[in-house]
Amino acid sequence: MNPTTTGVESKRSRVKGTRAPDAPLRPRLMRVFHFLNAEYGLGDIRRRRLKIAQIPDLNDPFELLSIDLSNKDLRRAFQATKEELSKTGGILCFSKKWSNPVLWSHYADKHRGLCLGFKVPKKYLVRVSYTTERLVSEAEKLLRTGSTDESTMRRLLSTKYAHWEYEKEMRCFVSLEEKDPKSGLYFADFSDDLRLVQVIVGARSDVSRTDVAEALGPLGKSVRVFKVRLAFKSFRVVRNKDESLWV
Repeated sequence: MNPTTTGVESKRSRVKGTRAPDAPLRPRLMRVFHFLNAEYGLGDIRRRRLKIAQIPDLNDPFELLSIDLSNKDLRRAFQATKEELSKTGGILCFSKKWSNPVLWSHYADKHRGLCLGFKVPKKYLVRVSYTTERLVSEAEKLLRTGSTDESTMRRLLSTKYAHWEYEKEMRCFVSLEEKDPKSGLYFADFSDDLRLVQVIVGARSDVSRTDVAEALGPLGKSVRVFKVRLAFKSFRVVRNKDESLWV
């Protein structure tokens, strides 16, 4: 299965999908957030792109393996499927929220990094489901039919163990086209379907206003920028409204 059938198609590194004939001209947009360290964050802003995660590089070893794999033949088949998909498809990983301090700790260099907010057409995003049990009915169906349909594969690509639920993850599936010749990685270009609208600077970050402004350039007119702090009354990250504390 081509992973782009579960979400979007990318032209090298451009997020783009096929609009259904009866879809509205203006797609419904969803705001989603991507965490990363300061160096990569500023670099991606300057280059107007976002790194596409390849399946083997994701931090959950159970990616695509959420199904009950007690059957040896099924286990072998899914390992092969995972390897094959890894050659052609990747994932843009987002969260629905930016206020969770654990996300900042795990994905934004212990609050020293950045969180980039994007508006993405909702039809290209897949909500991750979380479970405490491996998927049994899907395993039985695969053993019975010997094949997977698109809805089953979509579920397998977007099901994770319950302890990941804090991420509130949304995924955008893209094809891997051209590698960046310098880094050997794959990227999705900023576009109308991957529109940068926020740059949020971590509570412990040394990134300055000037650093962000220089990276944004002309984009600065349409992107909201602010620094955060730790909340006083809850375990949340909140916007620091005292602008004088960030230079």
